[in-house]
Amino acid sequence: MARLTYLQAISDALKLEMRRDPNVFLIGEDIAVFGGAFKITQGFLDEFGEGRVIDTPIAESGFVGAACAAATVGFRPVVEFQFIDFISCAFDQIVNYAAKCYYRWGIQMPIVLRGPTGGGVHAGPFHSQNPEAWFAHTPGLKVVLPSTARDAKGLLTAAIRDNNPVIYLENKFLYRHYREEVPDGEHVTPLGVAALRTIGSDLSIISYGATVHLCVEVARLLEKEGASVEVVDLRSLVPLDRETILESVKKTSRALVAHEANLTAGFGAEVAALIAHECFDYLDAPVLRVASLDVPVPFSPPLEMAMLPSVDKIAGAARRLLAY
Repeated sequence: MARLTYLQAISDALKLEMRRDPNVFLIGEDIAVFGGAFKITQGFLDEFGEGRVIDTPIAESGFVGAACAAATVGFRPVVEFQFIDFISCAFDQIVNYAAKCYYRWGIQMPIVLRGPTGGGVHAGPFHSQNPEAWFAHTPGLKVVLPSTARDAKGLLTAAIRDNNPVIYLENKFLYRHYREEVPDGEHVTPLGVAALRTIGSDLSIISYGATVHLCVEVARLLEKEGASVEVVDLRSLVPLDRETILESVKKTSRALVAHEANLTAGFGAEVAALIAHECFDYLDAPVLRVASLDVPVPFSPPLEMAMLPSVDKIAGAARRLLAY
């Protein structure tokens, strides 16, 4: 075991998979000489060379297209976006090509598209978005959002080994804010399996990504008030661990869904619909959601914090459900 940050765990997974499989290579802006915008690939060029750590022009549609072509002939590319907001520049390559290759031609597409997502670091509207719902809505793509360093390593390893295109989203606030014990060497966390971060009997809070940490704080806060709260960390949206969600809600009879992406058409709506459809007879209260406001992410720190979910907002919604 080694005590790693979320960022170090991602770097460790990349390095180990590149050593294990010579077909794994990295491609993106400033990832080689500069070591990446957040230094995740620092030192990789020296170890693996310019043939496997490839700097590109600022042209996401171009280097994602090149990575897709490489994947069709047996390589396993890992694409890095400096900020996940710019994945929209390669939307066509991802949703109209990578996602449909296997359905259309039976061609495997073992590509990982990863990058920093989310707010909380005052980076403004073009460097703070949470685009997971765009891709969860696209058949053929897998969507992964680790909340811990341990899962950041295990899920990225699983994503690289998967034969399908995987959108791997890293909340940048977590990069250096959280540290934990992470297994040395090979560590694989299966895609599509949720984790229980707390065990409870009065309320289920379903979340993913950085918001999971807020939900755990809420669970501890409400425990002091006499409530027992279960926090379900989805870890991946596609495939979705429906069984764990439903088992938790059937046990507690109350459900709150919390995530950082904005509320309207966010993935929490899909989770809420699943619970309403499958657990209606078990519910003692309506399903509630807590998410970001439906506005662009402000650059102003006070405004940004006002639009994001918080412990107070999640706790307030939880108390309403517990009192219903």
